[in-house]
Amino acid sequence: MSDSPPSPPAADATDPDGVHEGAGLVQLSFVGTGALVVAAVVGVASPDGAGVLTAWVSGVLFAIGVVLFLWGYAVGVVRSREEQITLGGLFFLSGTAPKVVRFRLRVAFAVQVVAAVVAASVRPYTAVAFAVLAPMLGLGAMAMWGARHGTFHPKDDAGRGR
Repeated sequence: MSDSPPSPPAADATDPDGVHEGAGLVQLSFVGTGALVVAAVVGVASPDGAGVLTAWVSGVLFAIGVVLFLWGYAVGVVRSREEQITLGGLFFLSGTAPKVVRFRLRVAFAVQVVAAVVAASVRPYTAVAFAVLAPMLGLGAMAMWGARHGTFHPKDDAGRGR
C-alpha cells in the first residue's frame, strides 16, 4: 500500500455544455486583457493625450485584481481547514484546475505582463507606465478560480488536530 495521499478528483471535468466552472473569471481575465492591450497601444501612440486613459484602465484592473486576490486568499484560508491548499495550486492553478482553464488564465496573465512591460518601457516617464499595475487582474483571477473551483487533496486525520 502506498503512503502517498489520494489523488484529488479529476480536474478536467466539464458540464454537459463543455463549459468549465468559473468561466466568468476566465472571461473577465480576457476582457481585462483586451482592455489593457487597447489602452496600452493608445497610450503609447499618444502618451500626452491618452496616457491618462491607460493609467485609469490600469488602475481599475489593478483594483479588481486586488479584490479578487484577497477574496481568493480568504476563501483558500477557509478551505485549508479541510483540504491541503498549496500556494502553487491556489495562485497559479498547478494541478488544481483543468488544463484548458489553467492555460487560458496563464496566457491572459502573460499577455497582461508583456503588454504592461512593453508599454511602460516605451513610455517610462508618462502616465502609461502605470500599466505595470494591471497584471494584478490576472493574478487575482487565478487566485479566485483556484480558491473557489480548484481541486485539492483532503487533509488526513493526523493533520486536522494541529
